Amino acid sequence: MPFFSAALSAGPPADPRLRLVSLALVAIGALGVAGGFAAGLDPLAAVSGATYVVGLVALLAAMLQPLRAGLGPRGGLIVVAYAVAVVDVVAGAALATSFVGGWGPVVGAWATLKPAHAWLNLLGFLSLVIAGSLIHLLPTVLGTRIRSGWPLRFTVGGTVIGAPAVALGFALGSDLLVRLGGLAAMAGAVGLLGYGFDTWRARGHWTTDPGWHRFVSGQLLGAIGWYAAAQALAGGRALVIGARPDAWRLEDVAGPLVLGWVVGAILGAWTHLLPAVGPGDGPAHAAQRRRLATGATIRLAGFQLGVAVLTVASVTGAGGALASLLGLSVADASTAAGFGLALAGAAALADVALLLGAMLQVRGRPPSQREGARPDAT
Repeated sequence: MPFFSAALSAGPPADPRLRLVSLALVAIGALGVAGGFAAGLDPLAAVSGATYVVGLVALLAAMLQPLRAGLGPRGGLIVVAYAVAVVDVVAGAALATSFVGGWGPVVGAWATLKPAHAWLNLLGFLSLVIAGSLIHLLPTVLGTRIRSGWPLRFTVGGTVIGAPAVALGFALGSDLLVRLGGLAAMAGAVGLLGYGFDTWRARGHWTTDPGWHRFVSGQLLGAIGWYAAAQALAGGRALVIGARPDAWRLEDVAGPLVLGWVVGAILGAWTHLLPAVGPGDGPAHAAQRRRLATGATIRLAGFQLGVAVLTVASVTGAGGALASLLGLSVADASTAAGFGLALAGAAALADVALLLGAMLQVRGRPPSQREGARPDAT
């Protein structure tokens, strides 16, 4: 978020100390909450939750700071998406911190507040950050310009409104608010699909590094598709059930939302950004692109197929009409889900190994070949 806000506004990046503090507080706070809650140390979890929230406030400052001195536009809808994303996660973190801290009103209503927490974090914060970043990143990857229009406004507007509305509906026990929020969130996913389609139609045609371009564009476009599937599942369930605790099922969206959307988008973005803005000069980046193109089609197909198998198996795992239609028992679905997770996980681990190798590849170059090094005068 600080990177894109500085890039979009052509402003100087935020103070490195502020960015480091925000990163440290968020990381330490998250680890403390997870460890404290798992170990039954609720006071540690509560203090760590407060630390996490302070880190998020520092992150928001690091994201907004470049806009003050930027030479270009202020980021528009992308900055709105980022700012609302931080507000969403602060609200979600505050709910969770109140729960582990033992605050009575939250503990007593946790059955309905837990779906609100999930929507704020997964379909609010994470989805807004990724969607906002893709608005800028996807045209760069596909070799075209950012395209304005209804898909862009639907993407940001629907996602900005949808998750908080659903969360508030769960908190208030309002079926109407949950359903309206679910509709808005699904409209945001439709907008992102439309934006991805428009950007693909206007794409450029790269003449170098075809494997690297294929992998990055495939992962990012695949992530958009999985986000639409996750919103259809989560929003559809909210529309049918309303503000009841069973209107949220993590099993339904774990494959498309967590793996396909979040992990897929991150892998695609990292693979693009490392040889684009990472350490190294032109020849070093070219070598990184060649390394990251290794087995690109197999890695991409394995990941997408794994997510697809996991998604179908998870949705049918509870039995019901779909499982009967496909002739799957609960045991069959569980086996298929394990296979899908293993396949997507293996592809993702291969991606991470190649990324680490590409980073070490620059670090290991002789000083005379690194960016900014002066040639030997002799």
